[in-house]
Amino acid sequence: MFSFEFFPPADGTGYERLCATATALTELEPSFFSVTYGAGGTTRDRTIGAVEALSAAVDTPVAGHITCVGGTVQETHAVIDRYAAAGVAHIVALRGDLPADGVAANGYADATSLVAGLRRRADTARFEISVAAYPEVHPLAASAEADLDNLRRKLDAGADRAITQFFFDTDAFLRFRDTVAAAGIVHPIVPGILPVGSVAGALRFAGRCGTKVPDWFRPLFDGLDDDPETRQEVAATVAIEQCERLRAEGVDSFHFYTLNKPDLPIAICRVLARSQRGALPPVHAS
Repeated sequence: MFSFEFFPPADGTGYERLCATATALTELEPSFFSVTYGAGGTTRDRTIGAVEALSAAVDTPVAGHITCVGGTVQETHAVIDRYAAAGVAHIVALRGDLPADGVAANGYADATSLVAGLRRRADTARFEISVAAYPEVHPLAASAEADLDNLRRKLDAGADRAITQFFFDTDAFLRFRDTVAAAGIVHPIVPGILPVGSVAGALRFAGRCGTKVPDWFRPLFDGLDDDPETRQEVAATVAIEQCERLRAEGVDSFHFYTLNKPDLPIAICRVLARSQRGALPPVHAS
Protein backbone atom coordinates (compact mmCIF):
# COMPACT_ATOMS: atom_id res chain seq x y z
CA MET A 1 0.00 0.00 0.00
CA PHE A 2 1.22 3.48 -0.88
CA SER A 3 0.33 6.92 0.46
CA PHE A 4 1.66 10.28 -0.68
CA GLU A 5 2.29 13.55 1.11
CA PHE A 6 2.15 17.03 -0.43
CA PHE A 7 2.83 20.53 0.82
CA PRO A 8 0.28 23.28 0.09
CA PRO A 9 0.97 25.32 -3.07
CA ALA A 10 1.37 29.06 -2.96
CA ASP A 11 -1.08 30.12 -5.67
CA GLY A 12 -3.91 29.07 -7.96
CA THR A 13 -1.61 27.64 -10.60
CA GLY A 14 0.04 25.57 -7.90
CA TYR A 15 -3.33 24.16 -6.86
CA GLU A 16 -4.01 23.12 -10.45
CA ARG A 17 -0.63 21.37 -10.65
CA LEU A 18 -1.23 19.69 -7.29
CA CYS A 19 -4.59 18.30 -8.41
CA ALA A 20 -3.02 17.10 -11.68
CA THR A 21 -0.23 15.41 -9.73
CA ALA A 22 -2.71 13.71 -7.40
CA THR A 23 -4.82 12.59 -10.34
CA ALA A 24 -1.76 10.96 -11.93
CA LEU A 25 -0.88 9.24 -8.66
CA THR A 26 -4.37 7.75 -8.32
CA GLU A 27 -3.36 5.22 -10.99
CA LEU A 28 -1.17 3.69 -8.25
CA GLU A 29 -4.26 3.15 -6.07
CA PRO A 30 -2.88 4.96 -3.00
CA SER A 31 -4.55 4.48 0.38
CA PHE A 32 -4.57 8.25 0.95
CA PHE A 33 -3.00 11.62 0.18
CA SER A 34 -2.01 14.06 2.92
CA VAL A 35 -1.22 17.79 2.98
CA THR A 36 1.27 19.29 5.44
CA TYR A 37 1.13 22.28 7.76
CA GLY A 38 3.97 24.80 7.72
CA ALA A 39 6.07 25.53 10.80
CA GLY A 40 3.99 27.24 13.45
CA GLY A 41 0.83 26.70 11.42
CA THR A 42 2.01 29.29 8.89
CA THR A 43 0.34 27.58 5.93
CA ARG A 44 -2.96 26.81 7.66
CA ASP A 45 -5.24 28.51 5.14
CA ARG A 46 -3.32 27.16 2.16
CA THR A 47 -3.31 23.68 3.70
CA ILE A 48 -7.08 23.78 4.18
CA GLY A 49 -7.51 25.03 0.61
CA ALA A 50 -5.31 22.22 -0.74
CA VAL A 51 -7.20 19.60 1.25
CA GLU A 52 -10.52 20.93 -0.03
CA ALA A 53 -9.23 21.08 -3.63
CA LEU A 54 -7.84 17.54 -3.55
CA SER A 55 -10.98 16.16 -1.92
CA ALA A 56 -13.03 17.62 -4.78
CA ALA A 57 -10.61 16.48 -7.50
CA VAL A 58 -9.96 12.82 -6.62
CA ASP A 59 -11.78 9.89 -5.07
CA THR A 60 -8.72 8.86 -3.04
CA PRO A 61 -9.15 9.72 0.67
CA VAL A 62 -7.34 12.90 1.71
CA ALA A 63 -5.82 13.40 5.16
CA GLY A 64 -5.43 16.87 6.60
CA HIS A 65 -2.53 17.73 8.87
CA ILE A 66 -3.18 19.65 12.06
CA THR A 67 -0.68 20.93 14.61
CA CYS A 68 -0.93 22.13 18.19
CA VAL A 69 0.94 25.38 17.60
CA GLY A 70 -0.29 28.37 15.67
CA GLY A 71 -3.88 28.17 16.91
CA THR A 72 -6.08 27.98 19.97
CA VAL A 73 -8.15 24.90 20.75
CA GLN A 74 -11.17 26.60 19.21
CA GLU A 75 -9.24 27.48 16.05
CA THR A 76 -7.97 23.93 15.81
CA HIS A 77 -11.53 22.62 16.04
CA ALA A 78 -12.60 25.07 13.33
CA VAL A 79 -9.96 23.61 11.00
CA ILE A 80 -11.18 20.10 11.76
CA ASP A 81 -14.73 21.21 10.97
CA ARG A 82 -13.57 22.57 7.60
CA TYR A 83 -11.91 19.25 6.87
CA ALA A 84 -15.04 17.34 7.83
CA ALA A 85 -17.19 19.56 5.61
CA ALA A 86 -14.89 18.68 2.69
CA GLY A 87 -15.44 14.98 3.32
CA VAL A 88 -12.13 14.39 5.08
CA ALA A 89 -12.14 11.61 7.67
CA HIS A 90 -8.41 11.27 8.37
CA ILE A 91 -6.23 13.59 10.42
CA VAL A 92 -2.44 13.60 10.79
CA ALA A 93 -2.07 14.99 14.31
CA LEU A 94 1.27 16.61 15.12
CA ARG A 95 2.73 18.84 17.79
CA GLY A 96 4.34 20.97 15.09
CA ASP A 97 7.33 23.29 15.13
CA LEU A 98 7.16 26.48 17.13
CA PRO A 99 6.79 29.67 15.07
CA ALA A 100 9.83 31.87 14.47
CA ASP A 101 9.12 34.03 17.54
CA GLY A 102 9.02 30.93 19.73
CA VAL A 103 5.54 31.75 21.03
CA ALA A 104 2.76 29.20 20.69
CA ALA A 105 -0.92 30.05 20.85
CA ASN A 106 -3.03 28.78 23.74
CA GLY A 107 -3.87 25.52 22.01
CA TYR A 108 -3.40 21.84 22.71
CA ALA A 109 -0.19 21.24 24.65
CA ASP A 110 1.11 18.33 22.56
CA ALA A 111 0.11 15.71 20.04
CA THR A 112 -1.18 13.37 22.76
CA SER A 113 -3.57 16.05 23.98
CA LEU A 114 -4.60 16.79 20.40
CA VAL A 115 -5.41 13.14 19.68
CA ALA A 116 -7.33 12.82 22.95
CA GLY A 117 -9.22 16.03 22.18
CA LEU A 118 -10.24 14.74 18.76
CA ARG A 119 -11.44 11.47 20.23
CA ARG A 120 -13.56 13.31 22.81
CA ARG A 121 -15.45 15.18 20.09
CA ALA A 122 -18.44 13.19 18.88
CA ASP A 123 -18.09 14.53 15.34
CA THR A 124 -14.48 13.37 15.02
CA ALA A 125 -14.76 10.05 16.83
CA ARG A 126 -15.03 8.31 13.46
CA PHE A 127 -11.86 9.91 12.06
CA GLU A 128 -8.72 7.97 11.37
CA ILE A 129 -5.81 9.57 13.17
CA SER A 130 -2.14 9.19 12.26
CA VAL A 131 0.74 10.49 14.37
CA ALA A 132 4.47 10.87 13.86
CA ALA A 133 7.25 8.49 14.90
CA TYR A 134 11.02 8.89 14.78
CA PRO A 135 13.17 5.81 14.03
CA GLU A 136 16.32 7.75 14.90
CA VAL A 137 14.75 9.65 17.86
CA HIS A 138 13.16 13.09 17.76
CA PRO A 139 15.95 15.71 17.96
CA LEU A 140 14.32 17.30 21.04
CA ALA A 141 13.64 14.04 22.91
CA ALA A 142 15.50 13.50 26.16
CA SER A 143 16.29 9.91 25.17
CA ALA A 144 15.16 7.08 22.93
CA GLU A 145 13.15 5.71 25.85
CA ALA A 146 11.40 9.05 26.36
CA ASP A 147 10.64 9.25 22.66
CA LEU A 148 9.14 5.74 22.71
CA ASP A 149 7.01 6.65 25.74
CA ASN A 150 5.74 9.70 23.87
CA LEU A 151 4.77 7.55 20.90
CA ARG A 152 2.95 5.13 23.20
CA ARG A 153 0.98 7.98 24.77
CA LYS A 154 -0.15 9.25 21.37
CA LEU A 155 -1.31 5.83 20.31
CA ASP A 156 -2.98 5.10 23.64
CA ALA A 157 -4.83 8.41 23.33
CA GLY A 158 -6.59 7.06 20.26
CA ALA A 159 -4.32 7.26 17.21
CA ASP A 160 -4.64 4.47 14.65
CA ARG A 161 -1.12 4.40 13.26
CA ALA A 162 2.24 6.15 13.24
CA ILE A 163 4.02 7.42 10.14
CA THR A 164 7.76 7.79 10.55
CA GLN A 165 10.11 10.57 9.69
CA PHE A 166 12.13 9.66 6.60
CA PHE A 167 15.36 7.73 7.01
CA PHE A 168 18.17 6.48 4.81
CA ASP A 169 19.46 3.80 7.21
CA THR A 170 16.96 0.98 6.72
CA ASP A 171 18.39 -0.94 9.65
CA ALA A 172 17.51 2.00 11.90
CA PHE A 173 13.85 1.62 10.98
CA LEU A 174 13.90 -2.15 11.45
CA ARG A 175 15.52 -1.79 14.89
CA PHE A 176 12.92 0.81 15.80
CA ARG A 177 10.07 -1.41 14.62
CA ASP A 178 11.40 -4.28 16.72
CA THR A 179 11.78 -2.02 19.75
CA VAL A 180 8.21 -0.78 19.34
CA ALA A 181 6.91 -4.36 19.10
CA ALA A 182 8.94 -5.45 22.13
CA ALA A 183 7.34 -2.60 24.08
CA GLY A 184 3.92 -4.12 23.39
CA ILE A 185 2.81 -1.51 20.83
CA VAL A 186 0.70 -3.23 18.19
CA HIS A 187 -0.33 -0.26 16.02
CA PRO A 188 0.99 -0.09 12.43
CA ILE A 189 4.27 1.80 12.03
CA VAL A 190 4.42 3.06 8.43
CA PRO A 191 7.87 4.00 7.10
CA GLY A 192 8.25 7.46 5.57
CA ILE A 193 10.27 7.41 2.36
CA LEU A 194 11.93 10.49 0.84
CA PRO A 195 12.91 10.08 -2.83
CA VAL A 196 16.00 12.22 -3.33
CA GLY A 197 15.02 14.80 -5.90
CA SER A 198 17.62 17.26 -4.60
CA VAL A 199 20.68 16.06 -2.72
CA ALA A 200 21.20 19.44 -1.06
CA GLY A 201 17.55 19.54 -0.06
CA ALA A 202 17.63 16.01 1.36
CA LEU A 203 20.73 16.83 3.42
CA ARG A 204 19.09 20.01 4.69
CA PHE A 205 15.94 18.16 5.71
CA ALA A 206 18.02 15.43 7.37
CA GLY A 207 19.88 18.01 9.44
CA ARG A 208 16.65 19.57 10.67
CA CYS A 209 14.99 16.35 11.79
CA GLY A 210 17.97 14.36 13.02
CA THR A 211 18.04 11.82 10.18
CA LYS A 212 21.45 10.20 9.90
CA VAL A 213 23.18 10.34 6.53
CA PRO A 214 25.09 7.07 5.91
CA ASP A 215 28.63 7.18 4.56
CA TRP A 216 27.49 5.69 1.26
CA PHE A 217 24.92 8.40 0.55
CA ARG A 218 26.93 11.38 -0.69
CA PRO A 219 29.35 9.42 -2.93
CA LEU A 220 26.41 7.94 -4.86
CA PHE A 221 25.46 11.41 -6.07
CA ASP A 222 28.95 12.89 -6.52
CA GLY A 223 29.42 14.47 -9.94
CA LEU A 224 25.72 14.34 -10.84
CA ASP A 225 24.82 17.99 -10.21
CA ASP A 226 24.68 18.62 -13.96
CA ASP A 227 23.26 15.22 -14.89
CA PRO A 228 19.64 15.21 -13.64
CA GLU A 229 18.67 12.09 -15.58
CA THR A 230 21.37 9.92 -13.99
CA ARG A 231 20.75 11.54 -10.60
CA GLN A 232 17.08 10.59 -10.82
CA GLU A 233 17.94 7.03 -11.80
CA VAL A 234 20.25 6.75 -8.79
CA ALA A 235 17.62 8.26 -6.49
CA ALA A 236 14.97 5.84 -7.74
CA THR A 237 17.30 2.89 -7.28
CA VAL A 238 18.09 3.92 -3.69
CA ALA A 239 14.41 4.20 -2.77
CA ILE A 240 13.42 0.99 -4.57
CA GLU A 241 16.17 -1.00 -2.84
CA GLN A 242 15.14 0.50 0.50
CA CYS A 243 11.49 -0.42 0.00
CA GLU A 244 12.30 -3.90 -1.29
CA ARG A 245 14.44 -4.53 1.80
CA LEU A 246 11.59 -3.33 4.03
CA ARG A 247 9.11 -5.48 2.14
CA ALA A 248 11.36 -8.52 2.64
CA GLU A 249 11.19 -7.76 6.36
CA GLY A 250 7.39 -7.79 6.35
CA VAL A 251 6.59 -4.12 5.72
CA ASP A 252 3.62 -3.68 3.38
CA SER A 253 2.83 0.07 3.54
CA PHE A 254 4.97 3.03 2.47
CA HIS A 255 4.36 6.77 2.89
CA PHE A 256 6.17 8.90 0.29
CA TYR A 257 7.18 12.50 0.90
CA THR A 258 6.69 13.73 -2.66
CA LEU A 259 7.72 17.40 -2.29
CA ASN A 260 4.97 17.89 -4.93
CA LYS A 261 7.14 16.25 -7.59
CA PRO A 262 5.46 13.07 -8.80
CA ASP A 263 7.94 11.64 -11.29
CA LEU A 264 10.20 9.86 -8.80
CA PRO A 265 7.41 8.45 -6.61
CA ILE A 266 5.57 7.21 -9.70
CA ALA A 267 8.68 5.48 -11.05
CA ILE A 268 9.47 3.93 -7.68
CA CYS A 269 5.94 2.70 -7.00
CA ARG A 270 5.52 1.30 -10.51
CA VAL A 271 8.60 -0.87 -10.00
CA LEU A 272 7.48 -1.93 -6.52
CA ALA A 273 3.97 -2.74 -7.71
CA ARG A 274 5.23 -4.68 -10.71
CA SER A 275 7.61 -6.73 -8.57
CA GLN A 276 4.67 -7.64 -6.34
CA ARG A 277 1.76 -8.26 -8.70
CA GLY A 278 2.62 -7.54 -12.34
CA ALA A 279 2.90 -4.54 -14.64
CA LEU A 280 0.80 -1.42 -14.12
CA PRO A 281 -0.75 0.57 -16.96
CA PRO A 282 1.20 3.64 -18.12
CA VAL A 283 1.05 6.64 -15.77
CA HIS A 284 1.80 10.16 -16.96
CA ALA A 285 2.01 13.15 -14.59
CA SER A 286 0.96 16.55 -15.89
